[in-house]
Amino acid sequence: MKRREAREQAFLLVFEQGITGESIDASIDAAGMSRDVIVDDFAEHLAKGVEAHCSEVDEVISRYTRGWQFQRLSRVAVAALRLAIYEIRYEKDIPGSVSINEAVELAKKYGSAEDAPFVNGVLASVMKEEKEAGE
Repeated sequence: MKRREAREQAFLLVFEQGITGESIDASIDAAGMSRDVIVDDFAEHLAKGVEAHCSEVDEVISRYTRGWQFQRLSRVAVAALRLAIYEIRYEKDIPGSVSINEAVELAKKYGSAEDAPFVNGVLASVMKEEKEAGE
C-alpha cells in the first residue's frame, strides 16, 4: 500500500474515532472483523500517534481556530488537522509540506468546499510556528 493510501486509511480511523469515541484499536478490530479490511502498519502508526497526542494536537487546533468553537468545526476538517498536525509535530521524517498537501486533498475528497481552504490556512500557520520555533 502506498503512503497516500495508508494516510487516507489513518484519516478514516481518526475520523471514525472522532465520531464514535472508540479507541483506534477497537476501530481496527471492527474493520477487520466486519469488513475484512487489513489496516496498513503505517496507517495504524499514524492513527495511534494521533490518539496518543490528541490533547496536545487539539490544543494546537484551538489556538489557530480562534473565533471558532471546536465543536462547530467540520469533523472532516478536525480529522485532517489532527493527522497533519500530528505528522508535523511528531513525525520529523515526513516533510511538513507533504502533510499539508495530503490533509488538503483529504479535506477536498471527504469534506465540503470550505474544508480544504480552512485546513490549508490552519496548517500554514502551524508550519510557520514550527519553523520559527526551530530557528
